[in-house]
Amino acid sequence: MKEPHHEQIDQIFKALADPTRREIFHALVAASVALTITQISERYEISRQGVTKHIKILEEAGLITINAHGRERYCLPSTKPLKLITGWINFYDKFWDDSLSRLDEHLDQNS
Repeated sequence: MKEPHHEQIDQIFKALADPTRREIFHALVAASVALTITQISERYEISRQGVTKHIKILEEAGLITINAHGRERYCLPSTKPLKLITGWINFYDKFWDDSLSRLDEHLDQNS
């Protein structure tokens, strides 16, 4: 049985697995303003078409929203999907904390 947001979490991890996409996402977050695809493309030594493909994957994962104004397309970061990842990580963090606490208690009782 899949957890409720399993597919979205997969998309987010896949989008962020690529270093160029992580850099694009980071640049958008750091810029604190919408950037055009052209402005983003100028930062990388890959074609505009290549950057557009990366942006599309980030958009499909919900990490970027694109707004068109005339002929320009502006990219904005969305950190909301990262909350799903944080929740996923926190579950396992708690699991290991609890497991280690139980092990510590067991060792104390059997010493």
